Amino acid sequence: MTERLSAFAVTLAQLNPTVGDIEGNAAKVRIARARAIADGADLVLFPELFIAGYPPEDLVQKPAFQAACRAAIEALARETVDGGPALLVGTPWVEDGKLYNACALLDGGRIAGLRFKCNLPNYGVFDEKRLFSRGPASGPVTVRGVRIGVPICEDIWLEESEDYENVVETLAETGAEIILVPNGSPYARDKNDVRLSVAVARVTESGLPLVYLNQVCGQDELVFDGASFALNGDLSLAAQLPAFAESITTLRFTRNGGDWRCTGPIAEQPEGDRADYAACVLGLRDYVTKNGFPGVLLGISGGIDSALCAAIAVDALGADQVHGVMLPYRYTAAHSIADAGELAGHLGIRYEVLPIAEAVNGFETILSGLFKNLPPDITEENLQARTRGTLLMAISNKTGLMVVTTGNKSEMSVGYATLYGDMNGGFNPIKDIYKTQVFRLAALRNSWKPDDALGPAGEVIPPDIIARPPTAELRENQTDQDSLPPYDVLDAILERLVEHEEPLEAIIAAGFDRETVTRIDHLLNVAEYKRRQAAPGVKVTRKNFGRDRRYPITNRFRDRGEKLPAPDETLISRGGQASIDAFEG
Repeated sequence: MTERLSAFAVTLAQLNPTVGDIEGNAAKVRIARARAIADGADLVLFPELFIAGYPPEDLVQKPAFQAACRAAIEALARETVDGGPALLVGTPWVEDGKLYNACALLDGGRIAGLRFKCNLPNYGVFDEKRLFSRGPASGPVTVRGVRIGVPICEDIWLEESEDYENVVETLAETGAEIILVPNGSPYARDKNDVRLSVAVARVTESGLPLVYLNQVCGQDELVFDGASFALNGDLSLAAQLPAFAESITTLRFTRNGGDWRCTGPIAEQPEGDRADYAACVLGLRDYVTKNGFPGVLLGISGGIDSALCAAIAVDALGADQVHGVMLPYRYTAAHSIADAGELAGHLGIRYEVLPIAEAVNGFETILSGLFKNLPPDITEENLQARTRGTLLMAISNKTGLMVVTTGNKSEMSVGYATLYGDMNGGFNPIKDIYKTQVFRLAALRNSWKPDDALGPAGEVIPPDIIARPPTAELRENQTDQDSLPPYDVLDAILERLVEHEEPLEAIIAAGFDRETVTRIDHLLNVAEYKRRQAAPGVKVTRKNFGRDRRYPITNRFRDRGEKLPAPDETLISRGGQASIDAFEG
């Protein structure tokens, strides 16, 4: 055995692509390859569909986009004629009139191999079966004499069934020595444990070392956290890349006997609330910068939601790109104005106070004839919120700053928000964060911040904001609990309804008050039309509003919280084709 075949180096390009920026993504490929040359690597691995950006959604169906991706791949292939490291680059690929999610091996000045994704996910945020054709299960590609298996993302997630093939098993049977998996795996809390268990299952089946490479970026609602890793054939953790940060890292494989073994760095991973906060920061940062906004604008109310969003915005963009505006009315408490000013001072952001009484009174005057003899109600409260929304949007139009909207998941669930008022905005970093977690994240930020955060260390959110009972301050002495159950109760019910789709009967049986559960379920159902018009926001839970949970607005079904009869199997004829023929006759 030659010395060349006893050592093999793979550079992992855990990078941040931009969907549709083919030239920019190709430039990142070149930068990573230059680093790999300096490291003496044999191969550079890039994430799933890297040249296009992931997920490209229906953009990938445009023939011009497909052609531009292919042209970029061909240009990169020609550059490998220099004898440097080979490239494994994810790209859309059209073959025989079919569109595939592919990975191209570029080496020796040519496209030396293509592998197509076999198992196409069609659940949760994924919709690949309507975009791509299913590829065949293929054997390994050979790089510098080493046989590399290249399953793509979902190809390692499910074992063989009627609809899925065990791609890793096929690769092992056809001579693969190392498994390299390019991924586009979105962040959700505790997702790393799930990924690791999947990888362990595939290594256990195949006995082969496995490298799991993930992209790191914000793409609309989705955040991709990187956190790439490698496992040896004995299931030991060989390498762990950082989360929520780009990394170009070279892993060294050595062969002892017939087996390859990997060594690399082990980076500490954020977990729980820290990971969720980091996801909110990355999601907002990439949404603002990739869409070309010069910065952000948000209403600072003196409440905890806007305070947390302001801290996230400063951590994501820096204080010089964040503009806060307090918009007080006669129900705004003096301590709210004081707390808002203190928050702005701690964060170092531009901050103004613009009283709205004149504008609200003007609207009420205009409507006075139409509303004559009608008692004041929520209409007048919403006028305040909509006045604030109008003013924020006017400032946004004039300055180009994007309005950050600040409603949490609890409010989005039950419709405790005003359309064209506090729901105005371009993006919401806490849209998928329940109110109870908002409190935790605010307290956490006062004692910790992500490594790449641009905001100041230490206490940035005044403790009084965290301690004070939440209120919209739209009427005298108002608190959220006037309209909603305590947030710990509300959020526990909502998580069961939204994340787990539990029947009302099961939630009530778990000890929750029947009247409260049925009321919250009603509010959740009737607020769908509001959520459909809400700004996009970072996804951190297993089921967010929008990409994960898509309910019809017009919908008369309601769970009544009653025990229904068990299915009656005696009513079903299972006579196969004969029963179908009888029905058709």
